[in-house]
Amino acid sequence: MILLNNTGVIMDDMNINAAIEAVLFAIGSAVEESKLIEALSSEEKQITKNELKQHIEELEEIYDSEDRGIRIIELDGKYQLCTKNEYYDILAKIVNMPKKHVLTDVLLETLSIVAYKQPVTRAEIEKIRGVSCSHAVNRLVEYNLVCEVGRLDAPGHPILFGTTDDFLRSFGISSMDDLPDISPDKIEDFRKQAQEEAGIEVTT
Repeated sequence: MILLNNTGVIMDDMNINAAIEAVLFAIGSAVEESKLIEALSSEEKQITKNELKQHIEELEEIYDSEDRGIRIIELDGKYQLCTKNEYYDILAKIVNMPKKHVLTDVLLETLSIVAYKQPVTRAEIEKIRGVSCSHAVNRLVEYNLVCEVGRLDAPGHPILFGTTDDFLRSFGISSMDDLPDISPDKIEDFRKQAQEEAGIEVTT
């Protein structure tokens, strides 16, 4: 396939792959699928979602087959170029990177509730867990795994929390649809464990 983009540059499949790589590298953060399609398309040729996906898969194969230090990840309809996890420690020796966060059972349980119930308030999380969750929620916000996504239309307008793109990256999933099913029994386990933890300060 050959196309002429808006700058007058003739692009074939190889050039499109390079263009995608250039955009993701330059932006740094996750880029929406629609914006990539718009950037790659021209008046003569409109790139489809399937075509974009094909080019993304070609790049992924190149990065894997050539043992490259980078990879492309999909985050809920967005794509990002990032470093492979196995090279994190090497990068940490060169740049001032934060240490990886260790999630305690309490933080994991709180994060699970946010992930499956979002958007959710602190009160709703505490109703499930049976104990205060302020420390856990604040720590998850600090880790950028959870963020404020709005306010509930109710007295006091409590904050609603949801997961972030960093959450998807950290757990290696492309979208919330990839989360495994969770049973009511598991939620009850969270509640029982939380009751046993009541009065104990959360540490990391």
